[in-house]
Amino acid sequence: MKKKDFTFILGLTLLMGIIWIVGEVVMGLWIPVVPVVHAIWLTAIVAVCVVISVWHAFKEDKSDPKISKYERKTQKSKKK
Repeated sequence: MKKKDFTFILGLTLLMGIIWIVGEVVMGLWIPVVPVVHAIWLTAIVAVCVVISVWHAFKEDKSDPKISKYERKTQKSKKK
C-alpha cells in the first residue's frame, strides 16, 4: 500500500467518523427519531465509506505500472 492510499483511507475514515458523530448529535438533540434510524444511519455511513474506498481503488488501478514505466523511460530519452 502506498503512502497516498493510506492517507486517503485515513482521511476518508476520519471524515466519515465526523459526519457520523455530527448526525448522531443532531438526531439526539434536535430531531426526535426512533432507535432504528441510528442503526440505519451507521449502516449508510459505512456503506458510503466502502463505496468511496472501492471507487478510489479502481480509479488508481486504471494506470498500468508497466505502461507508466515505459512512458517515464521514453519521456527521459526525449528530453535528452
